[in-house]
Amino acid sequence: MATFTKINSFVEALAEKLIDLSGSGLTIALTNTAHTSTWDELADLTQVSYTNLSSRVITVTTSAQTSGTYKLVLADLTLTSTGGTTGPFQYVYVYDDSSTGDKLIAYYNYGTALTLQDGEALVIDFDATNSLIWPGQQ
Repeated sequence: MATFTKINSFVEALAEKLIDLSGSGLTIALTNTAHTSTWDELADLTQVSYTNLSSRVITVTTSAQTSGTYKLVLADLTLTSTGGTTGPFQYVYVYDDSSTGDKLIAYYNYGTALTLQDGEALVIDFDATNSLIWPGQQ
């Protein structure tokens, strides 16, 4: 199971209106390089080749607040490699493709490198109950 980590600078970028979570710009990036605390934009990552990979765009199901608690619910995303392999990658990043600099939001660490073979798929299972981001999540 992948572990979730919120990017520290995400909170500041959100407060300064640099990221719009309600839009259609949320996207997945794949890398095999461990995160460092100075990374806050997509250009900081060394990404894998996406030549054989299906769409990495995430669908926002709900973006709303209730009683002061904001909840972002994302549809699960299936990444499929077709026509060749994709990877290796260990880290799956969520970033805002519509923000200046493509701001990083969070990442999932799979604990070991994965390579999708031709025809193989990986489901990014976003938690619809607890959402991607909720109070107190680290």
